[in-house]
Amino acid sequence: MKVLFASLGNYGHVFPMVPLAKATVEAGHEVWFATNHQFHPILEKSGLRPVSCGLTVPEAFIEAAGGQAFLDAHGGSVQASDIPSDQLAGLAVKAFGSVLPRNVFEDITPVIDSLRPDLVVYEIANPGAGFAAAAAGVPALCQGIGRVSPAPTMDPLIQRELFGTANELGVADKIGPNRTLGNPFVDICPSVVQTEEIPSSGVRIIQQRPIPFAEPGELPAQITEGEGPLVYLSFGTVVGSAERLRTVIDGLLPLGVRVLVATSAVDPADLGELPDRVVALPWVPQAEVLRHADVVIHHGGHGTTMASLAAGLPQLILPAEGDGFANGPAVRAAGSGQVLVGAEVTSAAVEAEVRTLLADGAIGEAARRIAKEVEAMPGPDETVARFPEFVG
Repeated sequence: MKVLFASLGNYGHVFPMVPLAKATVEAGHEVWFATNHQFHPILEKSGLRPVSCGLTVPEAFIEAAGGQAFLDAHGGSVQASDIPSDQLAGLAVKAFGSVLPRNVFEDITPVIDSLRPDLVVYEIANPGAGFAAAAAGVPALCQGIGRVSPAPTMDPLIQRELFGTANELGVADKIGPNRTLGNPFVDICPSVVQTEEIPSSGVRIIQQRPIPFAEPGELPAQITEGEGPLVYLSFGTVVGSAERLRTVIDGLLPLGVRVLVATSAVDPADLGELPDRVVALPWVPQAEVLRHADVVIHHGGHGTTMASLAAGLPQLILPAEGDGFANGPAVRAAGSGQVLVGAEVTSAAVEAEVRTLLADGAIGEAARRIAKEVEAMPGPDETVARFPEFVG
């Protein structure tokens, strides 16, 4: 069987799909993976054949803004959290409802025509690939990348824009009127934190265990061999702020814990002087880090949220963009974490919340219970074994 995977060109969109793509290769199928070229080296190392397709999400926002990059008064990049919410919402509607699906549709249509895959597997934020599959008459699966978390006001606007795009591309009569375009949905989110939107929409659900994926790498000895609780701090690959990271670090210092900070877009030097028990690195192999961590503090992105749930770790979520504002309350409602939003994020508040996460047995037990639910979910190999159901 020929299978074409397709995702948007960002870590939180590519990485959740890699386990299923690798399982498809291991089952003996021919596999291609269509995404932005910057991820091709990672895919090749994983034994996957990359195909160039689509813009990155930041590039799509720039195009949605008329080609104008977001710069501060000093010419530096502006973070999404610094853009006025009304402007950001409008750009998101245009980027996800029009710019990205049109760009992906244009790029992937000739790929489908050339490869003639038996199945297209695309992630839920990449409907342009679903449009192209429908136009070519190729069966498709839609894979989730985390909790399906529509914003009460913005999401309907994106959907309206998206289906307007589908109409202009001539595929509106070939897709279903829901988030999966009527295709079966591979759901990698444990039910305890999943929204009811997808299950109630009438689409076919294929449960699949979320498996953290990251490039392999070495961790410092003070992380793998050090004594005392380890707190892992990451604001992901999109949202970054040295000031925000330093606020969190200062809240952790009175606790006497070890801290590993994945700074990503932030230069570790911008965090100032740090004690020996605080290690700041631009990049870390997150899947490996979670095997050593006791608490995770993060922005609430789908990838880190799902990985922390799978690892059975208490979480403190500090939302800075859309995903976190939905994932944070869901994790808190499940009893496995806490949330601080906006002005609530102070060093004192971080200290108090992490002290509770380390000491509260009920929170730890809830986190471990969710991890057991995740472990019981079918693996990617079981999803691959079902592919003939969706092709026939």
